[in-house]
Amino acid sequence: MKTLEVRVPHDLGVEGAHQRLDAALVKARAQYEQQVGQIDADWEADDRLKVGVTVMGMKFDGQIDVLPDALVVNLNLPMMASMFAGKIREGIEQQLATVIKA
Repeated sequence: MKTLEVRVPHDLGVEGAHQRLDAALVKARAQYEQQVGQIDADWEADDRLKVGVTVMGMKFDGQIDVLPDALVVNLNLPMMASMFAGKIREGIEQQLATVIKA
């Protein structure tokens, strides 16, 4: 299993970023859960969100650390998905950029 780290800067502070992530989770569950299955997300602390989802039989899990000036995603990629790490990174960066600007 390969770990992918993605860092997305922001200027929202911890609380602001936390609120944006909560809103994005509600939206993602409404839009994607029927296609990909259950999206697990639990706040382990005010600044750490544990996440997990199974897509096409592959389990992706990891965490999002909310820093005052950045979101840091550490995602464990299944071996079959690791060859797409670049595309997965781009998708995460694009989605989080949208979340930050929302």
